[in-house]
Amino acid sequence: MKSFLVIGLGRFGKHLCYHLSNLGHEVMAVDRDERMVNEAIDLVSEARIGDGTDKEFLASLGVRNFDCCIVTISGDFQSSLETTLNLKELGAKHVVSRAERDPQEKFLLRNGADEVVYPEKQMAKIAAIRYSSEHILDYVSIDEKYGMFEVTVPENWKGKTVGQLDIRRNFNINIVGLKCDGKFNVAVSPSTLLTGDDTLLVVGDYKTIQKIYKI
Repeated sequence: MKSFLVIGLGRFGKHLCYHLSNLGHEVMAVDRDERMVNEAIDLVSEARIGDGTDKEFLASLGVRNFDCCIVTISGDFQSSLETTLNLKELGAKHVVSRAERDPQEKFLLRNGADEVVYPEKQMAKIAAIRYSSEHILDYVSIDEKYGMFEVTVPENWKGKTVGQLDIRRNFNINIVGLKCDGKFNVAVSPSTLLTGDDTLLVVGDYKTIQKIYKI
């Protein structure tokens, strides 16, 4: 279990609090809008009304004690930037800040953010890859080039084993699991038989996936 400080309770911040809490983590939620705090109070371990640009207020929260501080302020980049800087100056272990436009990422990193998330841009990329092919069922980005894909079994692979296809050498991807009836099996070996009932969890780059399905 980890402890998180989430500052900014717009839609993204609120969803983040909900999912972190559901994963069993301790979450303190902060926003300067009392209404937003009241809406999130049942989702988190603790909620406070306050302004992240107020360094004294942040210091009172004991930011050093959180495993991760996440700045999810939307629509007010100056406040986001100041809050990020304040957290780092107060000794926060790890600061993640939200960007809403490309230039903001550079400023946030220069002013103390250890990482920057850009939800709209990241989700647009995932949606573009997911919905541009009927064979890709899910996708998670690993870096600028590589990702983890859940894909259907190509027609010419059905009825053959992983070893017969020599997938890593011939196709430059790695199968890390199979999914059948909603359950994953990560015990993939050269003798594993591929059928039309399975979907594959593979690691590779998008262009390679396109080639395999002749897209």
